[in-house]
Amino acid sequence: MNESAAPGRVGDVRRRNLSLVLDSIARTGDAKPSRAQLAAGTGLTKAAVSSLVADLVESGLVSEVGLYRDGERGRPGQGLELSARRGVVGMEINVDYLAVGLVDLGGNLRFHSTVESRNRGLAPDKVMERLGALTAEVKAAAAAENIAILGGGLAVPGLVDEQRNVVVSAPNLHWEREQLNPQSLLEGAPLGVRLSNEANSAALGELWYGAGQPDFLYVSGEVGVGGGVIIASELYTGPGGSAGELGHIVVHPEGPACSCGGSGCLETFAGQEAIFEAAGTPTGSLGERTHLLLGALAAEDPRATKAVHDAGRYLGIALASSARLMDIEAVVLGGHFALLADWLKPSLLSSLERYAPGLLDPSRLTVSGLEHSGTLLGAAGQVIRSVIESPFEFLLASKLA
Repeated sequence: MNESAAPGRVGDVRRRNLSLVLDSIARTGDAKPSRAQLAAGTGLTKAAVSSLVADLVESGLVSEVGLYRDGERGRPGQGLELSARRGVVGMEINVDYLAVGLVDLGGNLRFHSTVESRNRGLAPDKVMERLGALTAEVKAAAAAENIAILGGGLAVPGLVDEQRNVVVSAPNLHWEREQLNPQSLLEGAPLGVRLSNEANSAALGELWYGAGQPDFLYVSGEVGVGGGVIIASELYTGPGGSAGELGHIVVHPEGPACSCGGSGCLETFAGQEAIFEAAGTPTGSLGERTHLLLGALAAEDPRATKAVHDAGRYLGIALASSARLMDIEAVVLGGHFALLADWLKPSLLSSLERYAPGLLDPSRLTVSGLEHSGTLLGAAGQVIRSVIESPFEFLLASKLA
């Protein structure tokens, strides 16, 4: 894109070109392109790229690293990467834990903390107070490493109104139409805090920082069961924001009552609590119960094995319906489904083949490699992507030292 334009259009052109250059640096990952390589890759002139990069370096969004020779002749050029000295805080509220993480602009998780917290039925302000105390740890970690916090992303297990910071419905938390004040968690951060759905954030984390498939259904296994739909490398939420709500697909009409008010939903068989109860796992902390369940499965305990087998079977029924409806190309398992994959997948695949024969290649059912950091990475990543897509606005709003 040529930098020359009519005077009234110069600002628009520069906006687009700043985003083009920043996105090119982001996409190269560890390659650390030089200015000359960016010019060749974007079609911009070397002079234009040098000017744009100067702004990005001055703002702290991009860092110069090392010396790289573009060819056999000429001086080596400095490599460029998204700054490790600028970060975004990922935060997650779930039914039985709170989690926070510091993610630098390159997508590296620099700090991560999870604490067990029984949040079901607690007033939102109380939960936010607990999360605020945990977020203070991130701020301290960022200060210790000289990382400036640009903003944050907060993920919750429910339907949210991002624009109004309202949790529309989070049945497992017992929250309905609850107004949050996420900005209070990171006061003074130039980009504020963005509210999002937990499963959608995890799906975006998988897209940007995981396997990176362009089309897939992410299945989140927590106390509830969530889903995030990625189509052509974009999150699809539907007009009401509830696309991918896999946990409330009815898999057994005469099944147990669900927190959503219905009966026989998938999460009443495949949710974390449902599996623990069916397996006869003693009460205790989440970590203790998970350890006991995995031990029972390794020992081939019949009750634990049947509980996970049944969870896989019902998950397969739900995925079969989804595969027929949405023409799914791939499924990624996250949360406790990833931990239980070795015992879960046989019955899941058998169920899929029975109810949707030939629609999903077994090799396309994979396990997320992000473990429990996917949601934090996705929540933070949405803010990072907003900077990459609109760096001009960020440069205007803040000139960080």
